Amino acid sequence: MEYLTRFAEPYAMDAGVGGSYDMMSGSIQLTDGQQDYDMYNELKDASGTAIYSSSLNTKKSKMQISEVFHFNPQAAYRFFDTTSAINYLNNEFSFESFTPETIFYVLPVFEDILRAGQLDLSNRVRRSNYSYKVIGRKIRIYPTPMPDSNPKKLFIRVKFYADPLNPSYDDGTIEGVNNLSNLPFGILQYTNINSIGRQWIRQYALALSKELLGLVRSKFTNIPVPGTDLTLNGGDLVTQGREDIKELKVQLKEMLETMTYDKIMELAATRAEFVNKQLKYVPMPNGLAIFMG
Repeated sequence: MEYLTRFAEPYAMDAGVGGSYDMMSGSIQLTDGQQDYDMYNELKDASGTAIYSSSLNTKKSKMQISEVFHFNPQAAYRFFDTTSAINYLNNEFSFESFTPETIFYVLPVFEDILRAGQLDLSNRVRRSNYSYKVIGRKIRIYPTPMPDSNPKKLFIRVKFYADPLNPSYDDGTIEGVNNLSNLPFGILQYTNINSIGRQWIRQYALALSKELLGLVRSKFTNIPVPGTDLTLNGGDLVTQGREDIKELKVQLKEMLETMTYDKIMELAATRAEFVNKQLKYVPMPNGLAIFMG
């Protein structure tokens, strides 16, 4: 279970039900008549500091928008006795639970959902709907802010690209490289190579030694000794050494091919499918899929 929950954490983060990295919230001060805003400069926290300059953005990577709080009020308030002005006051002052005009309805829940969906679609088609568009580092909001619009701030929740070796929480079990896909290739010292790499180097060195020894022994096929001649196996060693070298190169090539991005995505998709099947057998209370303790 520990492996399953750790493996599913990145998916939980994108789904908004958990994850291993922190998110940040900020706001953009809206200006009358202005639709386009630069998120890297104008998205700021409560102290007025740009979110992009946060200490969480250690690599100064691109910000990822998780949620934009720019939408219409819930449509459910519009069809509970729409002829009464009390419902609009309930929506504005949040005392809908204390008025008798919205709580004494004996209707199936699906009817409320269908009616709310109908009104939402009507707003999208027939009215200037609240929406936004993100292109690069710019965000454009609709409709255009007007002098009497409320609120005057646009709130956005963002996150930065995760660093696998530096998560936003302290976990002493995360250390080093876990596979060839995130291995920092370069001039590697033998002392820094793991046991799998060292074993391949030993086998390759043994194969080269067999080939070299075979070439040396091939110079003298027979060596006279008292009473008989000693036949050397130079040819066999050369053949065996070259076959071992060829086989080791093929193994290395096949291993590296499995680390290409398309193979990694294929393996990750297959693994995620099996993890999803396993997690279906785990009872979770209140519809909670993945949680962080």
